[in-house]
Amino acid sequence: MTILQIKSDTDSSAMDIIKTAIQAELKRLEIGLEKNERQIAVFEKEYKISSETFLKKLTAEDMKGGDTEYISWAGELKIREKILTDINRLKEIQYVAN
Repeated sequence: MTILQIKSDTDSSAMDIIKTAIQAELKRLEIGLEKNERQIAVFEKEYKISSETFLKKLTAEDMKGGDTEYISWAGELKIREKILTDINRLKEIQYVAN
């Protein structure tokens, strides 16, 4: 859990501004995740395997596009992991104003 404490001597709307900015970032991440999931689905459909199986069993030599395609799929999976981590961190923020 992350607690975000806001102190402002001059602007009582600072909390609202920060919440809005965080919500906008959360929305941007969710849109990015949707795009990322679509790209992963393309790979899974083309090779008729799950991404989990891909990571465990395939090598670049097993893929039509070789290294480039392997790196692209693996990269999309890393990006998904990062996006999900960021989304979860933002969703668990608790706000405290003084």
